Amino acid sequence: MAVMESRIDTRSAQFLANRQHYQALLDTLRTRQAQAVSGGRDAQIARHHERGKLLVRERIDFLIDDQSAFLELSPLAAWGQYDNEVPAAGIVTGIGMVAGQPCMIIANDATVKGGSFFHETVKKHVRAQEIAEENRLPCLYLVDCGGAYLPEQDRVFPDKDHFGNTFYRQCRMSQSGLPQISAVFGGCTAGGAYIPALSDEVVMVRGNARIHLGGPSIVKVAINEEVDGETLGGAEMHSRVSGVSDYLAENEPQALAYLREIVAKFPQAAAMTPPRVPVAPRYDPDEIIGIVSQDPKQPYDVREIIMRLVDGSDFQEFKPLWGETLVCGFAHLMGYPIGIIANNGALFSESAQKGAHFIALANQRGIPLLFLQNIAGYMVGSAAERGGIAKNSAKMVYAQACSRVPRFTVVVGGSFGAGNYGMCGRGFQPRLMFAWPSACVATMSADIAANVMLELGRASLKGQADPQRLAEIEQRTREQYARQSDPYYATSRLWDDGLIEPADTRAVIGLGLALAARSTPPVISTPVYRM
Repeated sequence: MAVMESRIDTRSAQFLANRQHYQALLDTLRTRQAQAVSGGRDAQIARHHERGKLLVRERIDFLIDDQSAFLELSPLAAWGQYDNEVPAAGIVTGIGMVAGQPCMIIANDATVKGGSFFHETVKKHVRAQEIAEENRLPCLYLVDCGGAYLPEQDRVFPDKDHFGNTFYRQCRMSQSGLPQISAVFGGCTAGGAYIPALSDEVVMVRGNARIHLGGPSIVKVAINEEVDGETLGGAEMHSRVSGVSDYLAENEPQALAYLREIVAKFPQAAAMTPPRVPVAPRYDPDEIIGIVSQDPKQPYDVREIIMRLVDGSDFQEFKPLWGETLVCGFAHLMGYPIGIIANNGALFSESAQKGAHFIALANQRGIPLLFLQNIAGYMVGSAAERGGIAKNSAKMVYAQACSRVPRFTVVVGGSFGAGNYGMCGRGFQPRLMFAWPSACVATMSADIAANVMLELGRASLKGQADPQRLAEIEQRTREQYARQSDPYYATSRLWDDGLIEPADTRAVIGLGLALAARSTPPVISTPVYRM
């Protein structure tokens, strides 16, 4: 066994200072998550309850198996946008166990603009469907949706990845054998009507649920017909007359019980049993927040994080004496085999070659990969260029992009420039990608960006540099990069699947590995070319 030994003194002043700093980051995360769940819309929540309706997360609690977890995705989507009036982008998505089967749950929150779709709502809905399709998960839609938010129509309606794409994906998943089931709890108008209409089976709640392509006001304008919502598209009519609904529920708990019964009759899914019994790490994952330096310029050994994530802190490191700024190795996590690629500094030619070699090994053996990003980028300079950094970094990007095993990414610190690409950033479509509150994603750091802009400014002024103008350029650049590299800026725009606490990383990636193990066909073995 290659059990690692920690060199961290958990009583040192540095550890305690790091821990205190990171605890403040966690406090901010928890406060903002609480605000996204129920803050700032008391009147809408009260009106929702008066109509006999459960809140969206209450519905999910009723639906999933007792004492089982629910992995919510992107709970801070749209944070800091729209004056914070669209918490969680008005939709809750995530993975939960229903009648013993893992399912993707996509649930509209009608207390947020009537469940209407904003740009980020669509992105979040589509991302949930992507995850469901790749991991072969049935989709359960808890529908309470007013369709597209009309003032945002140009960012919601017409493009390839806009609202229509959600229906395309729904149809394609149904065709591929992934059940698409809807329970309707409120008014579903226009695009919102197609979510249940395109589902394999539909449940509607008497009195509250409605489905109509055009509501009463549109009908009045279009054909001058006076009709109330219940007559036009109520649950009773659709269950007895049109046949749009397959089950009529008297209330929301009964509708959710119908969903559970439907899922229980699905063919039995492949088991999520790991190949070996999980073993807790030898070191406490809660210690991670004392290891990550409060100063991002102050390095720390990423092995100290790895040994607090993997089973038994047992990690077989690959090429430990070569390309030392990239740590690679095999381990087990929650009982599943995994290959880990983690940054310990800027990537040199040797590190990039090592990474490409290790990715080839993982693909040959069919072992999923976890990327732990904390990267300033690939090394620059004349020595690096003569050493082949361009071709060697491209090798790593190529190997990672063409990898056929499931890939997972966690941004633990900086994620800058081409380092983001080589370490399986969002553009390379990892199965799941999460970030810690210490994450920072940008083309480059604020310091480097400011210096680059200053050099460009001096060059353009050809020796006639105005100190005040240069100072304005520097300040503007720093402010821009500080704002746009903030982890909440990134997660608000769904550049990741959510911010998670470091101590939860093991459980979150463990779930991803379990889903991948039951849904990924065997990888055809490929040769390993030594780099």
